[in-house]
Amino acid sequence: MVTPIKSVVIGTAGHIDHGKTALVRALTGIDCDRLSEEKRRGITIDLGFASLDAMAHDNAPLRIGFVDVPGHKLFIHNMLAGAGCVDAVLLVVSAEEGIKPQTEEHLAICSLLGVRRGVVAVTKVDVVSSERLEETLSQIRLFLRGSFLDQCRAAIVPASARTGDGLKVLHREIIRLADETQRSDPGRLLRLPLDRAFVMKGFGTVVTGTLLSGELRTGQSLTLEPGGRNVRVRGMQIHGRPEEHATAGCRIALNLSGMEVSEISRGQTLVEQEALCAVTTIDVEASLLPGCSGLKHRSRVHLHAFTSDTLAAVSLYDYQAVQVGERRLMRLKLSKPVVLVPGDRFVLRQASPAITIGGGRVLDVHPLPKLRKAKCLAWLKSLQDSSPEQQLFLRVARRATSGLDARALMAETGLTQEALQPLVEPLLSSRCLLQIPGAILMAREHFDSAAENVIGRLMAEPSNAGLKRSEMRSQLNLGARVFDFVVDHLAQKRRLIVKGDFIYITQASPQSSDPDVKSLTAIENTFRSAGLSTPPVTDVAAHLNLPAVEMRRLMTLLLRDKVIVRMGNHDVYIHRDSLDALRSQLGELRGQIIDVGGFKKLTGLSRKYAIPLLEYLDREKVTRNAGDRRFVL
Repeated sequence: MVTPIKSVVIGTAGHIDHGKTALVRALTGIDCDRLSEEKRRGITIDLGFASLDAMAHDNAPLRIGFVDVPGHKLFIHNMLAGAGCVDAVLLVVSAEEGIKPQTEEHLAICSLLGVRRGVVAVTKVDVVSSERLEETLSQIRLFLRGSFLDQCRAAIVPASARTGDGLKVLHREIIRLADETQRSDPGRLLRLPLDRAFVMKGFGTVVTGTLLSGELRTGQSLTLEPGGRNVRVRGMQIHGRPEEHATAGCRIALNLSGMEVSEISRGQTLVEQEALCAVTTIDVEASLLPGCSGLKHRSRVHLHAFTSDTLAAVSLYDYQAVQVGERRLMRLKLSKPVVLVPGDRFVLRQASPAITIGGGRVLDVHPLPKLRKAKCLAWLKSLQDSSPEQQLFLRVARRATSGLDARALMAETGLTQEALQPLVEPLLSSRCLLQIPGAILMAREHFDSAAENVIGRLMAEPSNAGLKRSEMRSQLNLGARVFDFVVDHLAQKRRLIVKGDFIYITQASPQSSDPDVKSLTAIENTFRSAGLSTPPVTDVAAHLNLPAVEMRRLMTLLLRDKVIVRMGNHDVYIHRDSLDALRSQLGELRGQIIDVGGFKKLTGLSRKYAIPLLEYLDREKVTRNAGDRRFVL
């Protein structure tokens, strides 16, 4: 059995002229400065790439890719294009100069992008005294205090690329870092953000990038976004060697057929066909870096995500300026489309002066159009800190009676069908979601609402005239598959009758004799009009002049057809319409906590009714009991 190769990408970070490129060259033997201007000026301008093959502590093969970034403040946009796809950071600090402005900005950028592991290399130790080295080391420890490098206990290694001092220790720490670094994207759809595109003689168009997620094979057909152009992978190289298969974390070069190099640019992304598309409107949570003056509604900022860079207009839901220390929800309207999925990290930079001001996390890449701001904000708050299973439920539920099919759910979450299945199954088992033929998912509350709309429309027809299927579906604005599923369900429950192309309301239960119809209707109307505060069954029987035995028989019929629902072992009976209305009312509080007092206030009920109702809602998985409180699911 062949041991799989683990691939990890490490990005350099640090101030200009602190020795990042020289250090990578000393570790790998590869000079990352490929441009003539970089050679002439002696500085890194664009991204550079190198590789190192090694063995982990358990002798498993390691494939380490290095992304060398420019340190000059004028080329931060290039640094960001490289930093967006790394798993860990090699922070480089010169022993001569210590912490400088780009050291601070680069570390802040790595933190905003979700990098959580790294190594610190203190370079040029051969040109400073031991006293100066100790002074720099003390400054670095103070600077890192509280940062992610401090939290992961990153090694601080003095080294010299010129003399080789400390390189063996640094090499060992980098291998340990790569060995311990875990990628957090299993189950995500294939994405390859492009950082270079060029023509290679004899091959044609070649692109390079870091495979963020998924797997890639030679011969595979992909789509380039934005643009929606289809291409085919003619050939692939990893670390300069031809390969047939690549996994997430690999630095790869692809030889593409189907596009000219002039049609490809940094910031575009290769994805599986009909899987993901570039978007221009996203909902995010974001925060600002210390020292920023704030971010106002309708501000324009630069958004950097992976290799993409675009202007974005900020729309704040409460219009109040964002202050340092706040985690705020906002909408960003992008000037050009970018491929993003929930969970992606991004950086925000101010246009003038050009400084990094903050960043955050993508929450939603397919906001519903024309949705009121208050409702959208409430939905985002529910989504913000909820579990993956709850997030999936929220995404399906907001689509109401349209539901969400498997392909749309994949595009909205960025997850494969295999990764979604374990999240969907518990929701289907608990009946929170229903699966409609055609792989359409719908929240139970919206299915019940659609069913009642069908019944209500039929009841509005005089003398049970019935309606044609196509006419009714058009009037109710339901998709064909959803409508057919609802009608079939109601027909099985004997609440309606389908004859050819026409649908009729059921006038009485087939197992009920004609004399029962008037009494059943009277009982049902009594419970329906009472809402949640229903009278005792004995009072209803007395009011309708029905004997106790007869009342029990009729109630059994109504309970069997689920027209009336009993609250567990309590002698409380409630009409299903009132329960459906309560479900919808609680749907507005999804993700929130409510106690008995709050529930009584919400419904206007006494404890006599509130407790049985809450126990019923627990059983129906509408709420979850948490002691004296309930979590609304």
